[in-house]
Amino acid sequence: MQIHQYQSEGQNIVLDVPSGSVHIVDQAVYDLLAAMEEGRNVDEIKASMNPKFGEETVKEALEEIEELKKEKLLYSEEPYRPAVDVFAKRPTVTKALCLNVAHDCNLACRYCFAEEGEYHGRRAIMDLETGKKAFDYLVAQSGNRRNLEVDFFGGEPLLDWEVVKQLVAYGHELEKTCDKHFRFTITTNGVLLNDEIMDFCNREMKNVVMSIDGRKEVHDRMRPFRKGAGSYDVILPKIKKFCDEREKLGLEYYVRGTYTHWNLDFSKDVLDLADQGFKEISIEPVVAPLSADYAIQPEDVPYLCEQYDILLHEMIKREKEGRGFNFYHFMIDLSGGPCVYKRLSGCGAGSEYLGVTPWGDFYPCHQFVGVDKFLLGNVTDGITRPDLVEEFKKVNVYSKEECSQCFARFYCSGGCAANSYNFTGGINDTYEIGCALQRKRVECAIALKAAEAEMEVEKQEN
Repeated sequence: MQIHQYQSEGQNIVLDVPSGSVHIVDQAVYDLLAAMEEGRNVDEIKASMNPKFGEETVKEALEEIEELKKEKLLYSEEPYRPAVDVFAKRPTVTKALCLNVAHDCNLACRYCFAEEGEYHGRRAIMDLETGKKAFDYLVAQSGNRRNLEVDFFGGEPLLDWEVVKQLVAYGHELEKTCDKHFRFTITTNGVLLNDEIMDFCNREMKNVVMSIDGRKEVHDRMRPFRKGAGSYDVILPKIKKFCDEREKLGLEYYVRGTYTHWNLDFSKDVLDLADQGFKEISIEPVVAPLSADYAIQPEDVPYLCEQYDILLHEMIKREKEGRGFNFYHFMIDLSGGPCVYKRLSGCGAGSEYLGVTPWGDFYPCHQFVGVDKFLLGNVTDGITRPDLVEEFKKVNVYSKEECSQCFARFYCSGGCAANSYNFTGGINDTYEIGCALQRKRVECAIALKAAEAEMEVEKQEN
């Protein structure tokens, strides 16, 4: 697919897929391009379009299209496909770890990848020495890369808080002796947040992710304590205080929720979080077997797409009113985006990015933990399955037939390997429901950028 066209918020939008060029066009150009995509020749197009738009308008529209083609902004050539073999053989270094410091949790979230906290493998808390070995491995395998990332994850990482603090200190020691720089993040459910933890994170954590699903009834249904009580009233004041502090300090954060079959009207949850004062929000679709009562079903997709449209419309409205907010999946870079490797292969799971269990085993990411066939090695022996690393390196948008024909491929980067495995049994396939929602999110993200550009023009004119 070379171009993708659609209409959103009163705009005729045309995306040149290979180059990433986005065009907001009039109706004549839009209809002409649609006719060209149908394979109709110029004479046929003129015959059908002249009565509708007028001969002169059609002539000018065709000239505009030809000019964009000459400038390689429309129907451009695919820039990366010829280099895909070289890409698959590229040397890689480890640059990020998802450090699962706690395979334990104080909540029993129904959709948890660990099955309501019953962890694949075993319940465990990471000790300091295992964490240090993971840091040492990251430094040793990072090559010339200076900036490294460590995400303290779980379970609930605050259950292992003393070790988290000591590992941050150890990272700073390595920075001095190894010429590296660590970017620390932490993902928490917020239950154990207190002033000491917040102050430490404000000093040391580049980003903080806090879990909340939106409206109280939605959150409490899916994120209860182990004895069944809801957690919303406990965590909301804590994470509001934490986010307020980080905003005042100019620090990154976002609140991250999950929507399920039980709250298909998830736009209300996003807007509820915005009304609570949160400015950085992510609400993502649950990924679960279709047999789960909360799993998103194929027939839910059209309604969910409408929800994204509702959210887009409201975000534009609020931005104009001066009370805008960021929605993670509508954030997109139209100026070039990430490097070509990132655009082709996504997160780098299994090659540039590793998940580490509390006992020091390596997996491609936390979602593969406990699946023995994806055990890559450990902090003592390093990578013991280089064949698996090579297999993950070969995963890219051209190795997946569905991706190679999708307009969103350079924004989605081929989707999640774990989702592919869980739904198809292989890492080189796609999760159909996830793909449909991702395509819609990309369309909305581009439409939001177009609306923001239009607002900027209006400001300058006024």
